[in-house]
Amino acid sequence: MSDAALHTPETLRSRSEAVAATLPALMADAQHLAATVLLGTHGRKRAGTGDEFWQYRPAQAGDGYRQIDWRRSGRSDGHFIRQTEWQAAQSVMLGVDDGASMTFTGHRARPSKLRRAQTLAMALAILAVRGGERVGLTQMAEPPRGGTAQLMRLAQALMEGQAAGDHGTPRPQVMPMGSRAVFFSDFLGDPAGIEAVLGRAADREVRGALVQVLDPDEEAFPYDGRTVFESMTGAIRFETLKARSLREAYLARLAERKALLQDMCRRTGWRYHLHHTGDAAEPTLLWLYRALEKVRA
Repeated sequence: MSDAALHTPETLRSRSEAVAATLPALMADAQHLAATVLLGTHGRKRAGTGDEFWQYRPAQAGDGYRQIDWRRSGRSDGHFIRQTEWQAAQSVMLGVDDGASMTFTGHRARPSKLRRAQTLAMALAILAVRGGERVGLTQMAEPPRGGTAQLMRLAQALMEGQAAGDHGTPRPQVMPMGSRAVFFSDFLGDPAGIEAVLGRAADREVRGALVQVLDPDEEAFPYDGRTVFESMTGAIRFETLKARSLREAYLARLAERKALLQDMCRRTGWRYHLHHTGDAAEPTLLWLYRALEKVRA
Protein backbone atom coordinates (compact mmCIF):
# COMPACT_ATOMS: atom_id res chain seq x y z
CA MET A 1 0.00 0.00 0.00
CA SER A 2 1.37 3.44 -0.94
CA ASP A 3 1.93 6.26 1.55
CA ALA A 4 -0.89 8.19 -0.10
CA ALA A 5 -3.30 5.31 0.40
CA LEU A 6 -2.34 5.05 4.06
CA HIS A 7 -3.43 8.63 4.67
CA THR A 8 -6.79 8.75 2.88
CA PRO A 9 -9.74 9.84 5.05
CA GLU A 10 -11.31 6.37 4.76
CA THR A 11 -8.14 4.59 5.86
CA LEU A 12 -7.50 6.99 8.73
CA ARG A 13 -11.09 6.64 9.92
CA SER A 14 -10.97 2.83 9.83
CA ARG A 15 -7.66 2.81 11.71
CA SER A 16 -9.07 5.23 14.31
CA GLU A 17 -12.12 3.02 14.79
CA ALA A 18 -9.89 -0.05 15.22
CA VAL A 19 -7.81 1.77 17.82
CA ALA A 20 -10.90 2.94 19.69
CA ALA A 21 -12.21 -0.63 19.82
CA THR A 22 -9.02 -2.19 21.21
CA LEU A 23 -7.64 0.64 23.37
CA PRO A 24 -9.86 0.00 26.44
CA ALA A 25 -8.91 -3.68 26.48
CA LEU A 26 -5.21 -2.88 26.28
CA MET A 27 -5.43 -0.33 29.08
CA ALA A 28 -7.46 -2.72 31.26
CA ASP A 29 -4.94 -5.52 30.78
CA ALA A 30 -2.01 -3.20 31.46
CA GLN A 31 -3.59 -1.70 34.58
CA HIS A 32 -4.39 -5.15 35.94
CA LEU A 33 -0.83 -6.31 35.27
CA ALA A 34 0.68 -3.21 36.88
CA ALA A 35 -1.47 -3.74 39.96
CA THR A 36 0.27 -7.07 40.57
CA VAL A 37 3.63 -5.37 41.15
CA LEU A 38 4.09 -3.41 44.35
CA LEU A 39 5.69 -0.04 43.78
CA GLY A 40 8.02 -0.30 46.74
CA THR A 41 10.85 2.17 46.24
CA HIS A 42 10.48 2.19 42.45
CA GLY A 43 10.27 5.73 41.16
CA ARG A 44 10.25 7.18 44.68
CA LYS A 45 10.37 10.97 44.57
CA ARG A 46 13.41 12.36 46.32
CA ALA A 47 14.25 15.91 47.47
CA GLY A 48 16.55 17.77 45.16
CA THR A 49 18.87 18.92 47.92
CA GLY A 50 20.70 15.60 47.98
CA ASP A 51 21.15 15.29 44.20
CA GLU A 52 24.27 16.27 42.32
CA PHE A 53 24.11 18.80 39.51
CA TRP A 54 23.96 17.10 36.09
CA GLN A 55 23.52 19.75 33.42
CA TYR A 56 21.42 22.65 32.18
CA ARG A 57 19.06 21.77 29.36
CA PRO A 58 16.63 23.87 27.32
CA ALA A 59 13.09 23.87 28.67
CA GLN A 60 10.73 21.55 26.80
CA ALA A 61 6.99 21.26 26.38
CA GLY A 62 5.58 19.76 29.55
CA ASP A 63 8.12 21.36 31.91
CA GLY A 64 6.61 23.46 34.68
CA TYR A 65 7.53 27.08 35.43
CA ARG A 66 8.85 26.08 38.83
CA GLN A 67 11.44 23.88 37.15
CA ILE A 68 13.00 26.79 35.25
CA ASP A 69 16.33 28.11 36.56
CA TRP A 70 15.66 31.82 36.15
CA ARG A 71 19.22 32.87 36.99
CA ARG A 72 20.67 30.71 34.20
CA SER A 73 17.83 31.63 31.84
CA GLY A 74 18.47 35.33 32.44
CA ARG A 75 21.89 34.99 30.78
CA SER A 76 20.40 33.83 27.49
CA ASP A 77 17.41 34.22 25.20
CA GLY A 78 15.79 30.94 26.25
CA HIS A 79 14.59 29.14 29.35
CA PHE A 80 16.74 26.45 30.98
CA ILE A 81 16.08 23.64 33.45
CA ARG A 82 18.64 22.87 36.14
CA GLN A 83 18.81 19.09 35.79
CA THR A 84 20.19 16.94 38.58
CA GLU A 85 21.70 13.51 38.05
CA TRP A 86 18.63 11.71 39.41
CA GLN A 87 16.24 13.83 37.38
CA ALA A 88 18.14 13.05 34.19
CA ALA A 89 17.76 9.35 34.89
CA GLN A 90 14.05 9.38 35.71
CA SER A 91 12.92 9.24 32.08
CA VAL A 92 12.02 5.85 30.65
CA MET A 93 11.87 5.27 26.89
CA LEU A 94 9.86 2.31 25.58
CA GLY A 95 10.11 0.72 22.15
CA VAL A 96 7.76 -1.97 20.83
CA ASP A 97 8.53 -3.71 17.54
CA ASP A 98 5.40 -3.34 15.40
CA GLY A 99 6.62 -5.42 12.46
CA ALA A 100 4.28 -8.04 11.01
CA SER A 101 6.22 -10.93 12.57
CA MET A 102 5.10 -9.72 15.99
CA THR A 103 1.48 -10.52 15.13
CA PHE A 104 2.23 -14.26 15.09
CA THR A 105 0.62 -16.63 17.54
CA GLY A 106 0.87 -20.40 17.40
CA HIS A 107 -2.42 -20.98 19.21
CA ARG A 108 -5.60 -18.95 19.48
CA ALA A 109 -5.53 -19.29 23.27
CA ARG A 110 -2.27 -17.32 23.41
CA PRO A 111 -1.87 -13.59 22.78
CA SER A 112 0.20 -12.49 19.84
CA LYS A 113 3.76 -11.39 20.52
CA LEU A 114 2.72 -7.83 19.70
CA ARG A 115 -0.19 -7.78 22.14
CA ARG A 116 1.93 -9.17 24.95
CA ALA A 117 4.70 -6.64 24.22
CA GLN A 118 2.17 -3.79 24.17
CA THR A 119 0.67 -4.93 27.47
CA LEU A 120 4.06 -5.21 29.16
CA ALA A 121 5.14 -1.81 27.84
CA MET A 122 1.95 -0.11 29.03
CA ALA A 123 2.09 -1.80 32.44
CA LEU A 124 5.66 -0.60 32.85
CA ALA A 125 4.61 2.90 31.79
CA ILE A 126 1.82 2.89 34.37
CA LEU A 127 4.24 1.92 37.13
CA ALA A 128 6.71 4.59 36.06
CA VAL A 129 4.10 7.36 35.93
CA ARG A 130 2.70 6.34 39.31
CA GLY A 131 6.24 6.68 40.66
CA GLY A 132 6.55 10.24 39.35
CA GLU A 133 8.67 9.43 36.31
CA ARG A 134 8.41 10.52 32.70
CA VAL A 135 7.74 7.99 29.96
CA GLY A 136 8.05 8.17 26.20
CA LEU A 137 7.88 5.98 23.11
CA THR A 138 10.75 5.66 20.66
CA GLN A 139 8.32 6.20 17.77
CA MET A 140 7.11 9.54 19.14
CA ALA A 141 8.96 12.80 18.52
CA GLU A 142 7.70 14.33 21.78
CA PRO A 143 9.94 14.12 24.86
CA PRO A 144 8.96 11.78 27.70
CA ARG A 145 6.24 13.14 29.97
CA GLY A 146 4.39 12.14 33.10
CA GLY A 147 0.72 12.07 33.96
CA THR A 148 -2.38 10.09 33.07
CA ALA A 149 -2.84 11.91 29.78
CA GLN A 150 0.58 10.71 28.66
CA LEU A 151 -0.45 7.11 29.31
CA MET A 152 -3.38 7.51 26.94
CA ARG A 153 -1.12 9.07 24.31
CA LEU A 154 1.30 6.16 24.61
CA ALA A 155 -1.45 3.55 24.36
CA GLN A 156 -2.95 5.16 21.29
CA ALA A 157 0.45 5.45 19.60
CA LEU A 158 1.16 1.78 20.32
CA MET A 159 -2.12 0.70 18.77
CA GLU A 160 -1.80 2.91 15.69
CA GLY A 161 1.78 2.17 14.70
CA GLN A 162 2.68 -0.68 12.38
CA ALA A 163 5.87 -1.18 10.40
CA ALA A 164 5.59 -1.99 6.71
CA GLY A 165 7.77 -5.11 6.76
CA ASP A 166 8.05 -8.35 8.68
CA HIS A 167 10.48 -6.91 11.22
CA GLY A 168 10.80 -3.52 12.85
CA THR A 169 13.64 -1.80 14.68
CA PRO A 170 13.35 0.81 17.45
CA ARG A 171 13.67 4.26 15.92
CA PRO A 172 14.43 6.54 18.89
CA GLN A 173 13.59 10.12 17.96
CA VAL A 174 14.19 11.27 21.54
CA MET A 175 16.77 9.70 23.86
CA PRO A 176 17.36 11.86 26.96
CA MET A 177 20.91 11.78 28.28
CA GLY A 178 21.26 9.28 31.11
CA SER A 179 17.72 7.92 30.79
CA ARG A 180 16.62 4.30 30.80
CA ALA A 181 15.00 2.32 28.00
CA VAL A 182 13.29 -1.00 27.31
CA PHE A 183 12.87 -2.47 23.82
CA PHE A 184 10.37 -5.28 23.16
CA SER A 185 10.74 -7.43 20.03
CA ASP A 186 11.19 -10.98 18.80
CA PHE A 187 14.55 -9.75 17.44
CA LEU A 188 14.37 -12.25 14.58
CA GLY A 189 15.14 -9.70 11.87
CA ASP A 190 18.46 -8.20 10.83
CA PRO A 191 20.39 -7.63 14.09
CA ALA A 192 22.33 -4.69 12.63
CA GLY A 193 19.46 -2.31 13.43
CA ILE A 194 19.25 -3.03 17.14
CA GLU A 195 23.05 -3.14 17.41
CA ALA A 196 23.23 0.39 15.99
CA VAL A 197 20.51 1.60 18.37
CA LEU A 198 22.32 0.17 21.39
CA GLY A 199 25.54 1.83 20.25
CA ARG A 200 23.86 5.24 20.05
CA ALA A 201 22.21 4.66 23.42
CA ALA A 202 25.57 3.85 25.00
CA ASP A 203 26.97 7.11 23.62
CA ARG A 204 24.23 8.99 25.51
CA GLU A 205 24.72 6.91 28.66
CA VAL A 206 21.30 5.34 28.19
CA ARG A 207 20.94 1.85 29.63
CA GLY A 208 18.10 -0.57 29.95
CA ALA A 209 16.86 -3.93 28.76
CA LEU A 210 16.03 -5.93 25.67
CA VAL A 211 12.98 -8.16 26.11
CA GLN A 212 12.80 -10.88 23.46
CA VAL A 213 9.19 -11.98 23.07
CA LEU A 214 8.67 -15.38 21.43
CA ASP A 215 5.74 -17.72 20.91
CA PRO A 216 6.25 -21.23 22.36
CA ASP A 217 5.98 -22.72 18.86
CA GLU A 218 8.99 -20.64 17.83
CA GLU A 219 10.95 -22.33 20.60
CA ALA A 220 9.70 -25.89 20.13
CA PHE A 221 9.42 -26.02 16.30
CA PRO A 222 6.56 -28.58 16.48
CA TYR A 223 6.35 -29.15 12.74
CA ASP A 224 6.53 -32.44 10.86
CA GLY A 225 5.95 -33.70 7.35
CA ARG A 226 4.78 -31.42 4.56
CA THR A 227 4.76 -27.85 5.83
CA VAL A 228 4.58 -24.45 4.19
CA PHE A 229 6.46 -21.74 6.07
CA GLU A 230 5.43 -18.20 5.19
CA SER A 231 6.34 -14.85 6.72
CA MET A 232 3.49 -12.77 8.10
CA THR A 233 3.63 -10.39 5.14
CA GLY A 234 3.90 -13.23 2.62
CA ALA A 235 7.20 -11.86 1.35
CA ILE A 236 9.00 -15.13 2.19
CA ARG A 237 7.54 -18.57 1.47
CA PHE A 238 9.18 -21.99 1.82
CA GLU A 239 7.67 -25.44 1.40
CA THR A 240 9.20 -28.69 2.60
CA LEU A 241 8.11 -32.32 2.79
CA LYS A 242 10.33 -33.01 5.81
CA ALA A 243 9.84 -30.20 8.29
CA ARG A 244 11.20 -32.22 11.20
CA SER A 245 14.58 -32.47 9.47
CA LEU A 246 14.92 -28.67 9.78
CA ARG A 247 14.34 -28.58 13.51
CA GLU A 248 17.94 -29.03 14.67
CA ALA A 249 19.32 -26.38 12.32
CA TYR A 250 16.51 -23.96 13.23
CA LEU A 251 17.06 -24.35 16.97
CA ALA A 252 20.79 -23.81 16.49
CA ARG A 253 20.14 -20.56 14.61
CA LEU A 254 17.73 -19.41 17.30
CA ALA A 255 20.30 -20.13 20.02
CA GLU A 256 22.88 -18.14 18.05
CA ARG A 257 20.52 -15.16 17.88
CA LYS A 258 19.89 -15.25 21.62
CA ALA A 259 23.64 -15.43 22.28
CA LEU A 260 24.20 -12.46 19.95
CA LEU A 261 21.60 -10.36 21.77
CA GLN A 262 23.12 -11.24 25.14
CA ASP A 263 26.58 -10.27 23.85
CA MET A 264 25.25 -6.92 22.59
CA CYS A 265 23.81 -6.26 26.03
CA ARG A 266 27.04 -7.14 27.81
CA ARG A 267 29.05 -4.80 25.58
CA THR A 268 26.72 -1.84 26.08
CA GLY A 269 25.75 -2.29 29.73
CA TRP A 270 22.20 -3.43 28.96
CA ARG A 271 20.33 -6.51 30.19
CA TYR A 272 18.60 -9.28 28.25
CA HIS A 273 15.38 -11.12 29.12
CA LEU A 274 13.45 -13.83 27.26
CA HIS A 275 9.66 -13.94 27.55
CA HIS A 276 7.26 -16.54 26.11
CA THR A 277 3.69 -15.60 25.30
CA GLY A 278 2.53 -18.90 26.79
CA ASP A 279 3.79 -17.80 30.20
CA ALA A 280 2.28 -15.32 32.63
CA ALA A 281 3.31 -11.70 32.12
CA GLU A 282 3.77 -10.88 35.81
CA PRO A 283 7.28 -12.40 36.27
CA THR A 284 8.63 -10.44 33.31
CA LEU A 285 7.14 -7.17 34.57
CA LEU A 286 8.65 -7.82 37.99
CA TRP A 287 12.01 -8.55 36.35
CA LEU A 288 11.84 -5.26 34.46
CA TYR A 289 10.86 -3.41 37.64
CA ARG A 290 13.98 -4.70 39.36
CA ALA A 291 16.25 -4.34 36.33
CA LEU A 292 15.44 -0.65 35.88
CA GLU A 293 16.01 -0.05 39.58
CA LYS A 294 19.52 -1.52 39.24
CA VAL A 295 20.21 0.59 36.14
CA ARG A 296 19.25 3.77 37.98
CA ALA A 297 21.20 2.81 41.08
